[in-house]
Amino acid sequence: MSDSLHEPWLRGIAFNPAAPSDVLIRLVDQAAGEACLLMCQGRDLPDPVIDTTLRHPVVKIRRALAGNRHIDPARLAPLATDPSGLVRGRLAGGAHPRPRRVRPLPDDILVTLLTARDGGEDGMLTEQEIVQELSASWQIPQSFYRSMAEHEHPKVREHAIWRWQSLTDAQRSALLDDPDPTVRKRAKESSWELDGAAVEAMLPSIGSHSRPHVLGTCALSPALIEQCFADGRVYPLTWNRHTPADTVNRLARHPGADVRAMVAARPDLAPGVAAELREDPDEDVRTRARLHPFTRTWDEYEAIHRVDGHGPDCTCPITELSTAPSPDWFAACAVSQEPVLRRVAASWPGLPAQLVATLAQDDDEEVRIRLACHHPLAPPHLLLDVFVTRPAHRPHLLTLPAFPRTGRAHLISHPDPQVRALAAGDPALPDPPVHDPDHAVRRAAAANPSLTPGALENLLTDPSTAEGAAANPSLAVPRMHALLDHCLGTTT
Repeated sequence: MSDSLHEPWLRGIAFNPAAPSDVLIRLVDQAAGEACLLMCQGRDLPDPVIDTTLRHPVVKIRRALAGNRHIDPARLAPLATDPSGLVRGRLAGGAHPRPRRVRPLPDDILVTLLTARDGGEDGMLTEQEIVQELSASWQIPQSFYRSMAEHEHPKVREHAIWRWQSLTDAQRSALLDDPDPTVRKRAKESSWELDGAAVEAMLPSIGSHSRPHVLGTCALSPALIEQCFADGRVYPLTWNRHTPADTVNRLARHPGADVRAMVAARPDLAPGVAAELREDPDEDVRTRARLHPFTRTWDEYEAIHRVDGHGPDCTCPITELSTAPSPDWFAACAVSQEPVLRRVAASWPGLPAQLVATLAQDDDEEVRIRLACHHPLAPPHLLLDVFVTRPAHRPHLLTLPAFPRTGRAHLISHPDPQVRALAAGDPALPDPPVHDPDHAVRRAAAANPSLTPGALENLLTDPSTAEGAAANPSLAVPRMHALLDHCLGTTT
């Protein structure tokens, strides 16, 4: 058989859902080339394969495993102390490309990475660089953030200081008086964030990219506020919790509609000012002002702010709220007349099943899209509908456990090849379209388990379908080994 078929066979077997451990272990080898790395990073793996990969002497193979988002993260714990900093860094940084919903790392792995004394024996990365990867990865759950300030290890308490403003007054006081001198020093260095005069003095030394964050989160002196107005940099003030009431009122009458709109939903807005904004000439401002009687707390404001104005094709990361409103508040949002609030409810994964069923039939398309992407109880038919109509969400939807694996045959003539490829894998399809003009459709059709062994053999010898045929779960295990013998030059 032609050597040109080796790569598609290897890739297909690597992702064959029926391939047993002894087949997959043969692929954990440099001789398997790209297929090895794709497999280690891109699919769930049986325990024997994971164990083999964890012990593999080749760094890039262990590094590929460290970026696997399909395996229980607890199984990857040995990689947190891997001899190579590149492996540790990939574990800390998570999968690439990053999925919309990232599974958190277990607490023991987080502590290991945060308290490491070095970046690995190879010297490729420092421990600080690895921690930076971790902090940007979304893999630290809110529960761990909340516990860091009281952790027994001083380096973990030191990292809690990164989120100085999210700490309670008692936690900040404790860190300022911590028994560890380094923790005390870091806490004192961070206390400027809540001192308006200190923020004013610090701002000139802060890079231009970080200034909006400072202006939107830190305490501000009267002089700095006036400077923001003079420089036309008031937008971050609209969501800053420390913005004084007189400044909020001033922003509510700002000539920029985008500024007034951001102010209009603040929970600290005075009733008279809220009434003015409900009559604003700008529709977006009026819409947001209408929400003011509904939203009362900063937690509720943040929940709305994360959803409002993002649009139906928003693919922002799906992460926890640092502090969430009550379930009753979300339930009230679900039955609101305001589409924005129903979108907020649809984005909360704790919404009860009865309200999920109601929102699945909502007249507002964005409500239905958000429900499909965010809620574990979203009905499978809704997931399929959103897949067909909104290509931006397809990669995320395919990762959801509730996404339908059958009942897609009616889409086989769809003009979009991605939709046809989805339909081509339906086991109920009587005649998989292995001659479709699109390569992805042919591959999916060749992987359809309804194909006969004879049909599979023909497809294995065709370069346009060989990968799909090798990924077909109906392929006999001895045939998988025989194909690997051809590709790797070994026998089992």
